[in-house]
Amino acid sequence: MAKYGKKAQKKVKKAMHERKEGTLKSGKSGKKVTSKKQAIAIGLSEARKEGGKVPKKKSSKKKSSKK
Repeated sequence: MAKYGKKAQKKVKKAMHERKEGTLKSGKSGKKVTSKKQAIAIGLSEARKEGGKVPKKKSSKKKSSKK
């Protein structure tokens, strides 16, 4: 199970609260965020930038094709 630090929890909580109020904006575009998943992603991203304990992002593995 993934373990998250206190900083990550606080950032996600703050992002979720802002989403509920309607003040959470996305990165470059600055559009209003309405999705819970996007709010969580923004919170975790902010925590990562500040050095919080957040597990690494999942990377997609490319399948190699045999000929």
